[in-house]
Amino acid sequence: MLLGEIAGHRRRLNDMADREHWFEDLASHMKAAYLRYSFTKGTVQEVDYILEATRATVGSFFIDVGCGPGRHSLELARRGMHVRGIDVSQDFVDIAQQDATNESLNNAEFMRIDARALQVEPSLHDNFDFAICLCQGAFGLMVDDRQDVEILKGIRKCLKPNGVLVLSAFNAYFSVKHHGDAEFDVLGGVSHETTDIRNDQGEVKKVDLWTGCYTPRELRLVFDIAGFDIVSISSVEPGQYSAAVCSTELPEFLVVAKSR
Repeated sequence: MLLGEIAGHRRRLNDMADREHWFEDLASHMKAAYLRYSFTKGTVQEVDYILEATRATVGSFFIDVGCGPGRHSLELARRGMHVRGIDVSQDFVDIAQQDATNESLNNAEFMRIDARALQVEPSLHDNFDFAICLCQGAFGLMVDDRQDVEILKGIRKCLKPNGVLVLSAFNAYFSVKHHGDAEFDVLGGVSHETTDIRNDQGEVKKVDLWTGCYTPRELRLVFDIAGFDIVSISSVEPGQYSAAVCSTELPEFLVVAKSR
């Protein structure tokens, strides 16, 4: 019976993974309204901490994987970094590129790429000193843990030797303990919830959200497989990035890792 349940679970994940990414429909509905949600309001503090943790200097090259409408990329560009933002949503890419143009941020560029394809995108390989993957961008929106590894391997290929990645991942302990309205798939480590999202006109759409959840142990294992050495893992929440010890009480883990 257990083997049958595992096989059925794997088939459901594979079916979902074979489709165009489920997040594209959400992004297409929200567009710029995404930036009205409270979890997007801590960008300046988050970038402050990223620059402190990585010791990046002006002129460094960053890739922002799962950049959304570009809030971290644009803030990094304002600080004098060269940034390439990638996202699976063309709508988000267009918003980010338009905002960069409006601010004359010629050091920020955006393109539509599925993060799962980074390993076969040689134009990006060995180009970047640093990578960020934040706010469940790309890595956290996968329903198949094998794709997590593929994304990390792709990011590693984009980094120069000893490049540094800063990545946020949803805390599995927090999800089980505090997300009463969500269903947690224990076998897959995926949280599922149904919620309402709004567009610029205030129109409501009911959608499904799937979030990959992790423990620090799992993060250490998957980063090791992908060719990274963990520098630190801390517990954080949006707009309050820090080196706080890991706990069950904050929703995300922030990983700093160096490529091998």
